[in-house]
Amino acid sequence: MHIEPGVVNGAKIGLSYLTGAAAVALGLKLVIQRMFNSTSALVTAIRCLITTIFVFSFFEVLPQYPLGVSEVHFIFGATLFLFFGAGATAFGLVAGLSLQGILLAPSDLPQLYINISTLLFPLFAVSYIAKKIIPANIAYTDLQYRQVISLTGIYQGGIILWVAFWCFYGQGFNQETFYNVGIFSLAYSTVIGIECLLDVGLLATLKSYKKRSLPSVFNQRLISAKD
Repeated sequence: MHIEPGVVNGAKIGLSYLTGAAAVALGLKLVIQRMFNSTSALVTAIRCLITTIFVFSFFEVLPQYPLGVSEVHFIFGATLFLFFGAGATAFGLVAGLSLQGILLAPSDLPQLYINISTLLFPLFAVSYIAKKIIPANIAYTDLQYRQVISLTGIYQGGIILWVAFWCFYGQGFNQETFYNVGIFSLAYSTVIGIECLLDVGLLATLKSYKKRSLPSVFNQRLISAKD
């Protein structure tokens, strides 16, 4: 989902500053709300650190390959959301992406706000829809597999939609852009399939977890409706 340099140029890239700043502000709001509601500042900070390490590792260690207008990555946004909450996941996505750009891929920095928008807005959609489809008295381990697959599909589908948006916005509606977006979308479907399988496996493992408590760095909603 790293938009390639040159896809959005000139004055058009200004829109990404607005969308990226809005996404960061919403993410910080979620982090602050978590600290005020039920989680200490220390635990929240540890969660943010863990998600940052995970995201950085996903981008640098796991398989990745460029494909025309963008790159295909494993991100596991919905997985991180279930395990660590929306705020810590948003922080980790921004921090991990920024560190990767600063330390290892400076050519990606001009597109940083584009990529932040692409990562975070699908996460916010997952958080919003989860509240709508998962009753407050239901722990995540009590979810049906199709519900978890739906959350993963929503996140990854959101990634594809945002990549498509930036491509058409930057390059216009022409045959080449349609082709590039189509190829990226087809390739990214492999990521969706693998991440759905992983989430189902993780949920099956948690369902067999007999204890009713987890270390505080994890989202307690995993095994308890009270978080």
